[in-house]
Amino acid sequence: MKNATSIVQLQLENLVHRGTGGRSEENRGLGFRPAFFDFSTQRIYLSCFRNGMPAPIHVLDGLPDEVVIDRAANGKVVTTKATVIAGFVRNGFFYTRRAAAKAVADWK
Repeated sequence: MKNATSIVQLQLENLVHRGTGGRSEENRGLGFRPAFFDFSTQRIYLSCFRNGMPAPIHVLDGLPDEVVIDRAANGKVVTTKATVIAGFVRNGFFYTRRAAAKAVADWK
């Protein structure tokens, strides 16, 4: 089974997808917004700061309790359910990092 999403996992994904279009910094101009998708519920969650404001990158702290497995004492999200993945939303559709990278490559 997939590992739970954590800050370390997000950092690793950013390294893996660097230069591909699968990172917020590389696809924002094409209308992609960082988001999370829960395969178990089929729900999409836009990436938000803890106060609910939209985040320009993948931020776990704005995720709802139903997808959070562990929070630190200060309220920061440590891990999510294993069914949650990071990706992007554009025009109402969820894109995995790989799909976003392909869309960026196809646009160029």
